[in-house]
Amino acid sequence: MMTGCVYLVGAGLGNPAFLTLKAKSILAIAEVLLYDSLVDDQLLSLVPSHCLKIAVGKRGGQVSTPQAQINQQLVHYCQQGKQVVRLKGGDPFIFGRSNPEIRTLVAANCIFQVIPGISSALAAPLLAGIPLTDKDLSQTFAVCSAHDPTALDWAALAALDTLVLLMGTRQLSVIVSELKAHGRSSTEPVAIIRHAGRAAQQIWRGTLADIVDQTANVSLSPAVIVVGNVVNLSTMMQSSSLPLNGKTILVTRAAEASSYFTNLLEQKGATVIEVPALVIGSPTSWQALDQAIADLSHWDWIILASANGVNAFFERLRLNGQDLRALAGIKFAVVGKKTALVLQEKGIQPDFIPPNFVADSLVEYFPEALAGQKLLFPRVESGGRETLIKQMQAQGAMVEAVAAYQSTCPERINELAWHALVEKRVDIITFASSKTVKNFHTLLQQAIATEPNLTVESLLTDTCLASIGPQTSNVCQKLLGRVDVEASEYTLDGLTEALIKYF
Repeated sequence: MMTGCVYLVGAGLGNPAFLTLKAKSILAIAEVLLYDSLVDDQLLSLVPSHCLKIAVGKRGGQVSTPQAQINQQLVHYCQQGKQVVRLKGGDPFIFGRSNPEIRTLVAANCIFQVIPGISSALAAPLLAGIPLTDKDLSQTFAVCSAHDPTALDWAALAALDTLVLLMGTRQLSVIVSELKAHGRSSTEPVAIIRHAGRAAQQIWRGTLADIVDQTANVSLSPAVIVVGNVVNLSTMMQSSSLPLNGKTILVTRAAEASSYFTNLLEQKGATVIEVPALVIGSPTSWQALDQAIADLSHWDWIILASANGVNAFFERLRLNGQDLRALAGIKFAVVGKKTALVLQEKGIQPDFIPPNFVADSLVEYFPEALAGQKLLFPRVESGGRETLIKQMQAQGAMVEAVAAYQSTCPERINELAWHALVEKRVDIITFASSKTVKNFHTLLQQAIATEPNLTVESLLTDTCLASIGPQTSNVCQKLLGRVDVEASEYTLDGLTEALIKYF
């Protein structure tokens, strides 16, 4: 049996973009995960599929697993030889209740390691453009838990330049009263940053005189409160000068798709909410594809128009007991840079990539006369473009289109995207295929069916609709009424550049 180990890991702000490399590597080996409710659900996808996930709560005002029970679970799984991750919001040693867990682990002779995380106490002000120190305005700052205001020395705190208060939004009126009672002016600037570093981030700015009224009847938790004159510096400072900084972008994509586009947009400063709009699965029958693979020597070319087609074809090739040697003498034509990249990852260099990266140019620019060519086209089972096949056949090619995968619409839109749309926090929605437009439209119609005051048009008002190319734009025009941005180069990189130019 392997030696068990418990890792107390700081999840930082929750957004995987702010997770440390060490924390990510530990999550990748987790066999048991005990996680706080403040952890972003996206982090749960970083653990192996076989990992046992246990939610333990730890959010103020809500039911949580008792600390003693958490301690015993850590020991129990560690003594079974498991690699156990205790995932906490922020940093484990900043109001993270790590001490009782470590004491229990030490008493049980369990091996453990603590992995630091980025604390919201430091990162939230930064992401709001608030420097905690300034040569003239703030020589000192203090971080404290305001969960129990009666436990704090308000006279001492009120004398400091800048205060960062965690877990205090439920006690906001008490905090304001104590600070004013101990000498802070009613005009003292205050900022409240909720969900820092995540797609749902919101910021309220005010003073000790009006911040309570500003946030009345608003659920603020989890949030960081900053008090001090440095709050005013946020009007002239930004935490980033990247071209898409401050933009929240909904990325419609397949549920299983890679995060390449998300990473691309985040590198340009955007906050991204991924919206699964396609579910990729097996076709109704594998018979046609299996028969084509059994007779690979028959084909001159294999046409692959999507990364999904590449992955499905090569997985089926493997399951049929074949490898790259069976493809000797066959040429490959692919549509798009991403498709080409995925094919290269399989060990094959494409022989032909049409210009403009669209299927329509396959026929026009095909490097050989199509007459007499035997073409295998593994593609989506339904919804594929029949025009392309007819054009090839009209040129004399013998085309066999076989189902390699199926794409369907998810059952419902994910909650994070839906709330962002309803709350008007979305600046841009991107579409990388016609089918994502169709399915997104379907998801919206389903969601508003029980919302009499909402329409698709009202949800998308003042939101930029961005398309990867002409075919996708046509469907956007038909179903959503408009397209604001279309990529000049029909790739994800091209769509990113188009958004930067637009904004």
